[in-house]
Amino acid sequence: MPEITAFSSDKEFLRDLLQGVSEGKTQLPEFQRGWVWDDSHIRSLLASISLSYPIGAVMMLETGNPDVKFKPRPVEGVELAQGVNPDRYILDGQQRLTSLFQSVFLTKPVKTRDVRGKALDRLYYIRMEASLDPEVDREESIIGIPADRKIRNFRNEVLEDYSNPVAEYETLLFPLNQVFDPYEWRAGFNKHWEHAPEKTKLFDDFERHILGAFKQYQVPVILLKKQTPKDAVCQVFEKVNTGGVSLTVFELMTATFAAEEFDLREDWEGARNATGKKVGEGRVDRLRKHNVLRGVSAPDFLATVTLLTTWKRKQAIPEAAVSCKRADILKLKLADYRAWADKVTEGYESAARFLMREKVFGSDQLPYSTQLIPLAALYVALGAQAESDAVRSKLSQWYWCGVFGELYGSTVESRFAKDLPEVLAWVNGGDEPSTVQESNFSPGRLHTLRTRRSAAYKGLSALLIRDGGLDFRTGDPIDVQLYFDDKIDIHHIFPQDYCKKKGIDSRLYDSIVNKTPLSAKTNRIIGGRAPSDYLVRLSNSTGIDEARLDEILQSHLVDDAAMRADDFTAHFEARQESLLLRIEQATGKKIARQVVDEDTDESGFDDSSQDGDSNE
Repeated sequence: MPEITAFSSDKEFLRDLLQGVSEGKTQLPEFQRGWVWDDSHIRSLLASISLSYPIGAVMMLETGNPDVKFKPRPVEGVELAQGVNPDRYILDGQQRLTSLFQSVFLTKPVKTRDVRGKALDRLYYIRMEASLDPEVDREESIIGIPADRKIRNFRNEVLEDYSNPVAEYETLLFPLNQVFDPYEWRAGFNKHWEHAPEKTKLFDDFERHILGAFKQYQVPVILLKKQTPKDAVCQVFEKVNTGGVSLTVFELMTATFAAEEFDLREDWEGARNATGKKVGEGRVDRLRKHNVLRGVSAPDFLATVTLLTTWKRKQAIPEAAVSCKRADILKLKLADYRAWADKVTEGYESAARFLMREKVFGSDQLPYSTQLIPLAALYVALGAQAESDAVRSKLSQWYWCGVFGELYGSTVESRFAKDLPEVLAWVNGGDEPSTVQESNFSPGRLHTLRTRRSAAYKGLSALLIRDGGLDFRTGDPIDVQLYFDDKIDIHHIFPQDYCKKKGIDSRLYDSIVNKTPLSAKTNRIIGGRAPSDYLVRLSNSTGIDEARLDEILQSHLVDDAAMRADDFTAHFEARQESLLLRIEQATGKKIARQVVDEDTDESGFDDSSQDGDSNE
């Protein structure tokens, strides 16, 4: 985590803290979302203040750092003239400060909700006598009543009416929005009770013990100095904001760009009208027209923009680094975003077309969603050059080396930084990129690829389709329409139920060696039958003759003779070798044939559980 240059820790009187909120000296950064505390939380908070109990520290950020500029937003309920710039932003404590500001500093009703989430307008009062009684739970002495100051039953009949201050005086119900300036209310109270000694003493005790608690209450305030870097602000906020929304680089950059009157959220998600209804297309809508891009997130998009921004800068300043780590994204300028955003959108669309050619059709079929970041950047940097056959071939090799080398599961930002300049150099006659050089696939890995949680598992499925795998039932090539219409998925070749009955090792029959892309209809015909049996059923139900069925099996690298003989061992050994050859062709890398018995996924996943692909 970046070092925080300096911070102070002091206490401030609650009244002064709320006065700063009222004047706009203390505001929220734009990335802070709306106020959400309910009626119960507010009453509990007010009770704690009245008892001088601690409510926790508030964390703020001093303004003035030109590299950490956010669009400010007043705390809900504050009305400011335009152009009021804050001295500090609230990073942690929004819920508490907003609750206190609205309930004790404003005369307007507090907009809150009940425990079921129903919207409420509430004014908060404290029962004077009950609050002074040590036998009464303080929280029970605090009540919230509707904005019209009338309490009704379920028939909407008025049970109590406090719309006239006289009713407040009579029932000894003090409005908490008068705690810091109770003198006018006390004058009315004294007049109503004709300065009765017992009532005067009651108010004296109430003022000393209850109102005094509010007036003397001090809140610990941790103030991050303006020198604090943006990345540190982001990480601090994530650690302290356990009850709010998660802060991403997108949220921070949205707030940063908003300071320059640019709405990043609208650019990404599309415009919305006053009611929140979407009325315009955003970049994400363009991307999601491609099934394979549906998992692309706003931070992914910003990472690609940053990767290209730093790559371009390095061309002018050789000592500059190519990078898209969070710290680099947070340094992104609006001018950089504007310069690259349209090109990056097109780069992702080009990446989707590339993946379609490689027969990766949907986001759930994508081996590594992270690999889309450098792939999109490469398409932007290559431009029209990317469509030449030679360049396509190298992009394909780089892609499959990443998949079968399982190189995009962790520490990916440093790999992205290498991918972009190295692949570009390779395309133009330079050395192989690190991803190609470092890619290595062990034969024993085939035994542990058992579920689609593994990138290589998904990769082999796509390769089988790309390189001519035909549908068992129809003999048709598996294109995108057939993939989705016929619900193509990975299923067992020697059926799971059959293998169990024959006592075949589950580590073998559940591995990718015994699985292939099949339609849901084909899988139902297969059922749990012996291969020799279901091949006859397939032939009889479809009219496909034996010779053609053998061709279809071979298109999936399946040994037809072993299938018809129900010889699992021969089937497994032959297909294992064929799959290794297919991986070699895709990666351009020779695989050593020393098979190692591996029971654990090398990528760090336990790959032994079932994945819904059985055919029983």
